[in-house]
Parts: sequence; C-alpha cells; structure tokens
Amino acid sequence: MDKKYDNRAWFMVLPVVLLVAFSALVPLMTVVNYSVQDTFGNNVFFWAGTDWFEDVLLSDRFHDALWRQFLFSGIILAIEVPLGIAVALAMPRKGWLVPVCLVTMALPLLIPWNVVGTIWQVFARPDIGLLGYFLNNVLGMSFNYTLNPLHAWITVIVMDVWHWTSLVVLLCYAGLQSIPDAYYQAARIDGASKWAIFRHIQLPKLHRVLLIAVLLRFMDSFMIYTEPFVVTGGGPGSATTFLSIDLVKMAIGQFDLGRAAAFSIVYFLIILLVSWAFYTVMTGKTKDSQ
Repeated sequence: MDKKYDNRAWFMVLPVVLLVAFSALVPLMTVVNYSVQDTFGNNVFFWAGTDWFEDVLLSDRFHDALWRQFLFSGIILAIEVPLGIAVALAMPRKGWLVPVCLVTMALPLLIPWNVVGTIWQVFARPDIGLLGYFLNNVLGMSFNYTLNPLHAWITVIVMDVWHWTSLVVLLCYAGLQSIPDAYYQAARIDGASKWAIFRHIQLPKLHRVLLIAVLLRFMDSFMIYTEPFVVTGGGPGSATTFLSIDLVKMAIGQFDLGRAAAFSIVYFLIILLVSWAFYTVMTGKTKDSQ
C-alpha cells in the first residue's frame, strides 16, 4: 500500500517563496536589461546586443581579476577546510569547556565585514598597528601591505582565515558530535589508531558537512568585497582587485552600466557553474563511499 503524504504544509511557505523569488528576479531582469543596452545618460537607452559580453570575456582586465579571484578562493579553501577540521577534532566533546570553545569560535562570525576590514587595516599598519610594529621592529622585517603586493595578499588571506575558519569549525564540530559512540567503541575494540578512526569513521561521516562548508566558503570567498576593499582598496596597484571590487569600480566609479551588467551576469554564472561542479563531485564521492 502506497504511503500518502500531506503536502498542505507547502502552502504555508508559499508566500515566502514567492516574495524571495520576486525580490531576486526583479533585480536580475534589470541587470539583464542593462547588459544588452547602452546609454549616454538622461535615461535614454539603445540596443547593444552581446557587445558588452564579448568585451568583458575578451578583456585582459576581466581575465586578470578572474585569475586573482580563483587563486584567492583556492588558497582560502586549502587553508580553512583542513584547519577547521583540525580545530574541531581538538575541541572537547564534554564538560564546561564545550560552551566556552563554541562561543569563542563564534565570536569572529559576529563581527560585521566592514568592521573586520577596519580592524585588520589598523592592526597590520606598519606605523601604529600591533602586527605591523611587531613584524617591523621586533622581527626586523620591512612589512607594508600598502606598498608590497605579497604583503597585501598575506594580510587579506590571514584576515579571511581569522574571520571565517570558525564557520568550518562549527560545522565540522556539529558533524563530529552526530557520529554515534558505537563507531568509536568498535574502533577501540579493534585497536584502531587515531588516524584510522579519522580516515575510516570521522572523515566519511563528515562528507555532507564538508560539502556545505566547501560550498559556503567558496561562494563567500569568491564574492568577497568589503574586507579587502577596506584594507587595501584593491591595491597596491591592482594586486588585490578581485572580481567584486573590479565590478564596483566599473559600475559606480566609471558608471559603465552596460559593461558592468554583463560583467555581473558572467560573474554570477561562474559562481553557479563552479558551485554546481563542487556539489556534483562531492555528492558523487559520497554515493561511491556508500
């Protein structure tokens, strides 16, 4: 006998779905409209077709920003995901230290993005910043993120790791807490080492949690804007000018609406495509492991 499902609950969330769809589609259609037109001002537009898309896709400016963006996201994922897993494994499972560790981990996530950028802008300054003073006067380095592109990259990466590794930690910790004790008891009976427990019990059980963590951190890092803009402004030169910063400069600084609209659509499609690739690969591995 087939089981019957009561789907009337969907009608309760239908207004929210419609509101979200409306608030997302209207701006998107406006951007699409601008991407195929051009204007000289006075709200007068004329048809441009795919000219803006060709201009964006063939420009060295877009290619350079895209390369920097992929490099930044790749470095962030390579650091934050393993580091988040390691910290989650080191956190206590029981006792009064659990809430202390959880609250401590959550603190960086509560700070607004512009405040994070301001904190690190001052913290890393070579003249008055604690980090800059320590590197220059104690370690004898000539650290200056406003002049050296490598120092600017290091500052932005360390800032993002400090701000967002906690998200990976909390997700992994929740995944580890959901593993039944029976698995660990069986492993202890078999005399399994800590590495064997991690390799064959914890890591497979974290697959879905890691999928969420990787997707969230990729999308956030690929769309990062406020923190590096506050700290470096995209400089020195264009060393930290990521796609989002370049897009804002094009749309607001140069008021080039058509090219900026085409840029934003290509930007959105790249995020959608790479996120879909991450999801497909990681869910495929999860099915194979099962």
